[in-house]
Amino acid sequence: MTRLGIGLRLALQALAFVLLIAPQWFSLRFGRGRLAARLPVWFHRLFLRLFSVRVTQSGTPPPPGEPALVLSNHVSWLDIVALGSLRPLSFVAKSEIEGWPVIGTLARLQRTVFIERAKRAATASVNATVGERLANGDLIVLFAEGTTGDGLHLLPFRSSLVGAARAALAAETGGLARIRLQPLALSYVRRNGLPVTRAERPEIAWYGDMELAPHLGLFATRGPIDVHVAWGPPIAFDAATDRKQATAQAEAAVRRALRETRGGMGPVRPATAPAHEGADVSAPGIAAV
Repeated sequence: MTRLGIGLRLALQALAFVLLIAPQWFSLRFGRGRLAARLPVWFHRLFLRLFSVRVTQSGTPPPPGEPALVLSNHVSWLDIVALGSLRPLSFVAKSEIEGWPVIGTLARLQRTVFIERAKRAATASVNATVGERLANGDLIVLFAEGTTGDGLHLLPFRSSLVGAARAALAAETGGLARIRLQPLALSYVRRNGLPVTRAERPEIAWYGDMELAPHLGLFATRGPIDVHVAWGPPIAFDAATDRKQATAQAEAAVRRALRETRGGMGPVRPATAPAHEGADVSAPGIAAV
């Protein structure tokens, strides 16, 4: 992709941002949030189409309207766009992101829950907030490793924020009898139509002290990417469930799904929208969401 092509695509994405930010804000502020739930999905899908990213998925995601705490691995900033294109959802993110130019605004408009990782006391507050959101029917994604990885290794899942599931059971707005923990495995499986090699995975991943701008440049110039989202078997979480055991179970499910996807054993199909949303028609190299 040439610099001119990149510039034109970024200009179109910026135009979409300008057009959508006002209705998004008004829906969050004065409406019931239904429009606010859909606008980020359209925004993410536009980005995927413009930059030739295709998202496929396997497994069974939570049914529309069912609250769930999604426990996912974390590879890149592109994870946000890939997952956000599938359905209305929100994320848990570190508090530093809230102050980033543009990205922080986008995160707030998607109702991201921010946590100050350096403060242990913040965990209880975030768990209460996420629990309340779950009790109200939201789908919340938690990157359970606590940071991005190199695309080769799955880091241990942290169980502290899984306490939000227990908070959802006791939420004042009407606690749930049980909450669905949903393992999810993200894997970058192809680039330019060819399987991503072990040596290429760290190039796609954004982790450690990598500068964002050079990484974005590589993403835009190296060709189309295929992302696979594998939904693992749901884990029922109720008052008697051990938080650490449930987290370990989710980690094992994600590890197994990554191994199957990378080994070519997992089913790969174009991601489809829930029946009530309709489905988009896509060409190769375009986001099939």
